Amino acid sequence: MNNKFAAMSVAVASSLMLAAMSFADGAATSNKWRIEVDGQPVKTGDIVFRVTPRQGDAQEVTVNIKSGRAENNVAKDVRDALAAKLSPARYSIEVDDGEDILVKKKEGQPDFALELVQSDVQNVTIKIEGE
Repeated sequence: MNNKFAAMSVAVASSLMLAAMSFADGAATSNKWRIEVDGQPVKTGDIVFRVTPRQGDAQEVTVNIKSGRAENNVAKDVRDALAAKLSPARYSIEVDDGEDILVKKKEGQPDFALELVQSDVQNVTIKIEGE
């Protein structure tokens, strides 16, 4: 009985360690994320996002933003870059209210983390919220 308990404890501990390593940076997961875009870029630059499913490898998506783009067009640029890089079998990506982007998992897919890695686009604020 003790050997079964010890083996089960090791298995549980190993699973927890793997989960902790996958999300070591503390990224929360959700089934749907909202990216809010605010501002008009005064300089061309890049915005980098990371999408990490609970089961799977992280993907980074770089969005090139041109100077002078309207807020709604920046949102479309983000949507288009995410849609081009992420699997349409796993994710649904759409613009909402003109300046927001919704990224949703498809039915049967795992929850995922969505993070802003970096942005050097001046005068544009990005806010990400799980829904």
